[in-house]
Amino acid sequence: MKTMTCKQMGGSCDVPFHGNTADDVIKAQDAHLKEMVAKGDEKTHTSALEMMQARWKNPLKGMGWYIKTQRDFAALPEVK
Repeated sequence: MKTMTCKQMGGSCDVPFHGNTADDVIKAQDAHLKEMVAKGDEKTHTSALEMMQARWKNPLKGMGWYIKTQRDFAALPEVK
């Protein structure tokens, strides 16, 4: 298992996400951003959520972010 923070994936805070794959932490960050915006934390999380949604409107940009996140995750140490 490895840990990445919201900020490490381009988000706005230091909340940690744990997973066995990069996709696990990406999905957790996606849910976190949506949850925080729904709770009214528009100041810090709305812009991160909008950036996340916008990157997928441009497939090359989205895939660039995805590949970078995959590599960053692979380079992290395992957490016990």
